[in-house]
Amino acid sequence: MTKQQLDETSTAVTRLEDLATLADYSLMNTLNSDPDATVDGDDYRPRQVFTGHYVPVKPTPIADSDYVAHSKVFFRELHLDDSLAQTDDFRRLFSGDLSHVPAPMRKIGWATGYALSIYGTEYIQQCPFQTGNGYGDGRAVSVLEAVISGQRWEMQLKGGGRTPYCRGGDGRAVLRSSVREFLAQEHMYALGIPTSRSLCLYVSKTESVNRPWYSEGSLSTDPDIMVSEPVAISTRVAPSFLRVGQLELFGRRARKGEHPKAMEELEMIALHLIEREYKDVIDDKLSTAEKVVALAAEFRYRLTSLVANWLRVGYCQGNFNSDNCAGGGFTLDYGPFGFCELFDPSYQPWTGGGQHFSYFNQPAAAERNFHMFWTALRPLLESHPKSREKFDEIRQGFSSEMELKLEMMWAAKLGLNTFNTELFRDLMTLMEQTSVDYTIFFRELSNIPENIEPLKKSFYNDATDSLEEHWSQWLEKWKSHVCPYQNIEERSKQMKQVNPKYIWREWLVAPAYQLAMGNDYTLVRELQEVLSQPFDEQSKEVEDKYYRLRPQAFFKAGGVSHYSCSS
Repeated sequence: MTKQQLDETSTAVTRLEDLATLADYSLMNTLNSDPDATVDGDDYRPRQVFTGHYVPVKPTPIADSDYVAHSKVFFRELHLDDSLAQTDDFRRLFSGDLSHVPAPMRKIGWATGYALSIYGTEYIQQCPFQTGNGYGDGRAVSVLEAVISGQRWEMQLKGGGRTPYCRGGDGRAVLRSSVREFLAQEHMYALGIPTSRSLCLYVSKTESVNRPWYSEGSLSTDPDIMVSEPVAISTRVAPSFLRVGQLELFGRRARKGEHPKAMEELEMIALHLIEREYKDVIDDKLSTAEKVVALAAEFRYRLTSLVANWLRVGYCQGNFNSDNCAGGGFTLDYGPFGFCELFDPSYQPWTGGGQHFSYFNQPAAAERNFHMFWTALRPLLESHPKSREKFDEIRQGFSSEMELKLEMMWAAKLGLNTFNTELFRDLMTLMEQTSVDYTIFFRELSNIPENIEPLKKSFYNDATDSLEEHWSQWLEKWKSHVCPYQNIEERSKQMKQVNPKYIWREWLVAPAYQLAMGNDYTLVRELQEVLSQPFDEQSKEVEDKYYRLRPQAFFKAGGVSHYSCSS
């Protein structure tokens, strides 16, 4: 089947040969390769990469790969037949073996470098060379770009083996973290939040690696044992995997004049980001300076919207460094993440993350990442004072844009036409004082109850008489703002479209990857179904199992309430 025939038909792709006709490697075709890279892609030794936008590298296949799951929802969007996920050719490709792929697919993938900034501070200390030239995709290898129905997608293996950026690591991901990322990406998509997507997940039947983790029942902050875990490869998909950290890398090189082509390579990566992520909203006829200004405005809009949506559903990106901030303004890198259950503005699932990346501090962290984005691209505007002035104004307006997005989000969660500061602040105080479950509370509130009894389903502790009285007063005041607007049923329906019923709960996900390590994938697939319909009223069996408070035994439990690593 030709590319044109595939574009014109609704027939689902059943063979890798047909998917191959859609291959189009824009990054490798238009950007600079590292001149020190090997020709054959056997480039696995940690080394400094001084220039170029990518390193050609072959992924390292996992041994004896076995099918775990694929995203049926995403397969339908890509016009791929479900049967394709279990064909030998498809499984081999997305288990890291490119040796057999049909033309025009390529037998070499690519990894990219980036800089590291933590909460707006540039770092080179974690680089093994103390230069910053060793940061990049240490275990992520992109293997395909394809244009499907007019949309470009990049497909990247997480756990695809060593690259020059692996800093001494083994380049592998274990089944535990791979199951989490596979499920989380599609859950976030179902929640209506921009995100990288999950394509498929394969595990090795014979290859394992040792990782630090928590013993059963451990309350330790840090892992207390080493465990042998099966290696796996999950394939994540996005229009691109360009990060703020990548722009930073080239921005730093341009500022310091590290090589003769530094400024040229900065311009190339900025224009490539626009082509990959913003071509529909930024006019190609504009000058580079005008495009950079337009990019800043669009990225600010997307980033502020994204973080407001994170707070809407209780999501916390525990490691929101600039290298984990997608240039396309979507959620990227599901490593140390979590969802707030017991409401706590300071919630942080990652013990190494610090309060600067805690739940309610994510808007401030986003602003720091935007500042690094601004810093990285500003050298392109040095000879364009008018564009530079507009660019600086966009940077200065970030906090007010973020505040506006947050107020719109909270108004929608509360069923209000406009944000009410007093009502919101009183609610936050009550939620903390009462120890409520964030998701259950807002879902029950979406029913617009007559009294506070239904809201008690979300209370982890019994409320005192005084607290109950305060809750009743707040509820009546809230209803006086909500009820006059329109039909109560219609308002309730609108609230339920932004307040999910089913949310990621680590203590319910952990059993899925524990069973998966014994080759039982039934719970992984069950969670796929439940988490892909987070706003729907599902069966009573599902409700009884997944719509409930966290049991006391899982509070402070290592690997459930917190973790220090996620590999």
